[in-house]
Amino acid sequence: MPSSLEFVSGISLVPSDSPARELLAAAAARAGLRVVDGLEEASLALVDLTAPGGLAAGQALLDAALAAHLTLVVLVAPGESHFATAQSLKPADVLTTPVAMHELAWRLQCAAERHVEREEQARSQEDLALLLELTADYAETSDVEVLLHGVTRRLAEKLDIARATLVMLGRSAEEGIIVAASDDPALKDLRIDLSRYPEIREVMRTGKPVVMLEASTHPLLGDVERRAVAARGIHAIAALPLPIRGQVRGVLLLRAAGRRRTFTPREIDFLTTVAHATAVALRNASVLQSVRGQTEAEKTARLAAEEQAASFKPYQLFFAHVSEGVAILDDKACVLSLNPSGAAMLDVDAPDVRGRHLHQVTQPVDENVLMELVTTAARGEARSGTDVEVCTRTGRRLTLSMSAAPLRDEEAATILSFRDVTDARRLEDELLQTKDFLERLIDSSVDGIIAADLKGRIILFNKGAEALCGYTAQEALGGGFSVHQLYPPGVAKRVMAMIRAPEHGGKGRLSLIREELMHRSGERVPVNMTASIVYEGGREVFSVGIFTDMRARMQLERKLSDVETRLEESEKSAVIVALAGTAAHELNQPLTSVMGYAELLKRKLKEDDFAWKPVDIIYREAERMAEIVRKIGKITRYETKSYMGAQQILDLDKATSHED
Repeated sequence: MPSSLEFVSGISLVPSDSPARELLAAAAARAGLRVVDGLEEASLALVDLTAPGGLAAGQALLDAALAAHLTLVVLVAPGESHFATAQSLKPADVLTTPVAMHELAWRLQCAAERHVEREEQARSQEDLALLLELTADYAETSDVEVLLHGVTRRLAEKLDIARATLVMLGRSAEEGIIVAASDDPALKDLRIDLSRYPEIREVMRTGKPVVMLEASTHPLLGDVERRAVAARGIHAIAALPLPIRGQVRGVLLLRAAGRRRTFTPREIDFLTTVAHATAVALRNASVLQSVRGQTEAEKTARLAAEEQAASFKPYQLFFAHVSEGVAILDDKACVLSLNPSGAAMLDVDAPDVRGRHLHQVTQPVDENVLMELVTTAARGEARSGTDVEVCTRTGRRLTLSMSAAPLRDEEAATILSFRDVTDARRLEDELLQTKDFLERLIDSSVDGIIAADLKGRIILFNKGAEALCGYTAQEALGGGFSVHQLYPPGVAKRVMAMIRAPEHGGKGRLSLIREELMHRSGERVPVNMTASIVYEGGREVFSVGIFTDMRARMQLERKLSDVETRLEESEKSAVIVALAGTAAHELNQPLTSVMGYAELLKRKLKEDDFAWKPVDIIYREAERMAEIVRKIGKITRYETKSYMGAQQILDLDKATSHED
């Protein structure tokens, strides 16, 4: 059977000696077709009813074996009767003579396109019919070996290929098992080395189809494989994956030889669909026996459970009105009875679950927790308040709080009660997360945070408070520790009075104040603090304070004060030095004049003169003043001494002593 690439291989003229041959050759060339003599290579036929014997040749053409795959274009003379004659041939198109070459070319091209569409539709119908047949066989046939051979045989016949093979993967990546081949019904369970089949290994690696249109030169094959393919006359190879549960478990392998030289994209799509259907059939066949066995076992168990459940009618009347789920289990943990609340909780019908194992009904996330609960009850021990996460049949995830206890009855082993605590557990988790967050936030604060109840017992003591007071949180939260121990005597009561008073930030609030805390070592720690009272329904519940350690800040303030004092003294010294320099400069000149004139007077007077002694006193006092001025000029620092009681004056000797 030709492939879709050969749907329009040529056009034939009927009868062959028609005078329209020259016109047909020109029109066919223009339409991209070639004129052929035999019908074997033709897809179109131009029937010339104007030629002698044209009608007989056309009718003979309809009786030929290849007529079903031919599209006819009829050439007639003008006239209604000629058109009626042409309709007996069921042509795709009718043209009247004389006809222009370009019109004939266009009509032939349209006929060729309709031929391709018709052949494609026919192929699609054939593919669909075969797929339906295979699907029916998959559903009805229980003999897997016969089924698989039938699949490969039908594919080989339909595609006209040399061989179709089903290869399943072995235990290792290098081993394959041929389970069916189109050309040998007896071939099965033949183990092959996959190192010789690179196309199969490539499908295993990628999970996608592998198509080699020119197999003898394809780069995926090695030299040995290429020579083997060429020797067997194989033109093309197609390998399609058989996916089972998301993994490639086998390969549908097809080889084209002889007339079949390639695979079309449509055929690859069809083969991919067949491969998937075959994979589903293989999967279903592998579990068919186990499913049948399970079905029979479930049926038997259900009947037994229904008989046993009949003896629990008094219990059922009571359990039917209980809001909690209640299930009665036999000694194998299979359900004998389930009350309406439990059935609604698990999204099941109570009659349908009788005889089913508890795991099938509840689908627990952790089977061990549930089985430990049931097993413990079966041993005669009651268990309660065990949380079990389950998944209902509708996909809901629930947290059930379960309790189990033994039943002293020959027909049953355990009574199981459960209630939905999904929302409660979620709320608990959210509260725990919030609590953990707040605790981490409080502990990460550098400030001390202390809370106490109305009796002074500490209920919160963060890391910052530990650093401030020297006590650990464990010590502070102990029953015998009071918040009064953290303050100097009387301060705690005064602080509480300030919090309750409206003058310090409003009732129940205390604005920033400076206080002291008592360190464990006895040291008084200066702090800035704010505080408030927490109310609940207008009632005082506890107080909380936030404390900032001021020791480092106060030490810095003292250092700044010392620096300011030294700066002031330095400024004073600078003023004194500047003043002393000015005074010395200004006094030196008049003193020099006084001393000079006193010296002149002494030279003119004699010692026995009346004026000589006073002049000598003036000269010596001027010298003493000059010495004082010299000291004033050498002042470099501010030094004082007492003078007349509490008054202080500059001490010239000390202020200039460093010069000596």
